[in-house]
Amino acid sequence: MDEQMGNEPFEKINNQIISEFSKTLEMFSLNKTEAQLFVTLYLNEGPMTLDEMKEGLGKSKTAMSYAIRRLLEFNLVERVWQKGIRKDLYEAREDLYKKFMKTYVNRWLESLHRQINNLSEIKENLDESSHQQKISIEHKINEAISFHQSLEEVFAKIKKNDFL
Repeated sequence: MDEQMGNEPFEKINNQIISEFSKTLEMFSLNKTEAQLFVTLYLNEGPMTLDEMKEGLGKSKTAMSYAIRRLLEFNLVERVWQKGIRKDLYEAREDLYKKFMKTYVNRWLESLHRQINNLSEIKENLDESSHQQKISIEHKINEAISFHQSLEEVFAKIKKNDFL
């Protein structure tokens, strides 16, 4: 009982860290469960099973399974092996900053490139509306393309400058 009471302040601090850190990770397009799971794995001293994750976060095993698959897709966690343990084990990858920035910057660049192409296609396919309307719409599309290209340049510089 005394040991359990001694863990309460640590558990409270751990929960606060998970809560605050996961808010930051949600800005990188992780949902709340994925962010909380990543932080839990990151803070844990060793790899965890889905059952341990489920117990630690108070979520269903299905939710943990989905979240771990997404984190694997983003290359933020890895499956590890330990002798004598038959269940899958997972742990957070090292180089936290580089992993998140690489994922984030690449997703932004892909999205920006797609938007520039889509806007250019819309511009090319403008129908024969009145000349004045067409000029106004083309101007707005050009502004939107320019905006996306500016963002693309910023993210390309971040990627190029070896932050990743």
